Amino acid sequence: MKKSAIALLALPLLFMNISCEKGKAADGVTATEKSDTVKTVTKEKTPTLTIDTVDFNKRMIALSNNDTTGRWPVKAPYPLPGALLPYNRIIAYYGNLYSTRMGILGEIPRKEMLAKLQGEVSKWQAADSTVKAIPALHYIAVTAQGAPGKNNMHRLRMPFKQIDTVISWAKPINALVFLDIQVGHSTVKSEVAELEKYLSMPNVHLGIDPEFSMKNGERPGSKIGHFTAADINDAITILADIVRKNKLTPKVLVIHRFTQGMVKNYKDIKTVPEVQIVMDMDGFGSKVLKKDSYVSYIYREPVQFAGFKLFYKNDNKNDWKMYSPEELVKFTPKPIYIQYQ
Repeated sequence: MKKSAIALLALPLLFMNISCEKGKAADGVTATEKSDTVKTVTKEKTPTLTIDTVDFNKRMIALSNNDTTGRWPVKAPYPLPGALLPYNRIIAYYGNLYSTRMGILGEIPRKEMLAKLQGEVSKWQAADSTVKAIPALHYIAVTAQGAPGKNNMHRLRMPFKQIDTVISWAKPINALVFLDIQVGHSTVKSEVAELEKYLSMPNVHLGIDPEFSMKNGERPGSKIGHFTAADINDAITILADIVRKNKLTPKVLVIHRFTQGMVKNYKDIKTVPEVQIVMDMDGFGSKVLKKDSYVSYIYREPVQFAGFKLFYKNDNKNDWKMYSPEELVKFTPKPIYIQYQ
């Protein structure tokens, strides 16, 4: 993207002055015992559950919008049974309960917010009836900070009681929950590990934000940070371990991105059956600018699945207008994760 284009993309960081921290079965094994009669004992293994690969492939091709370059759909291991993607399109509301400025989640009262979210889910279902649209609450559980804080990490962990609140809000509408982390001077590995008890819940997934990963000691917000493939792989490893240990269906990992430099060595990001990776086109601006970003950083650098972020306010100012579901389902690839801020 041109530098002038990048300048139009906002850094959505808001510093908060608050003081809180967050197959077929295998052949039977036969043993025989010598006695007056020969007894045969057969030990059967539990059948391995698999997905319908023909249906999966068909859905992935549809999601690629018939891309002819070979980039999409991305070649990756088949997911474990029960995977959310590509069978569902996730429609998420993003924000933090301490701030009315960080996103729609936290900006308006709970009942109004949930009703509005369900309205957006209905719009997406109407725009693409081939994929089930489902709601999600995407909560910023670790926020980057301008001040170093007690641990000199430039990040603030939200209290678990607030995460509990968001999970309780999700239940009445059967919504997924995403916990998002802005690491500041900390690491993905450290911050994700702190959230393991929540990520062990079947409906809780993860978001990570490279924008606020300041590897050279800068103040978050003073420049755009980045994650390497190794950082992202740390999150994937932790999530995969959680899935295996708790016998869960695959976790979804959302990675925000709106510049070339925010994600380094994307080809080295690993794909595993336990985790489904969404590269989410972040940033606000005109439709032309946002589509250019999507093509440059999502389409041309494929990882696994694509997402798109929409801003109620900042995509609807000046002469700009927010993309509609009908417009976005024409993109290549079609975004399968939609986030509203």
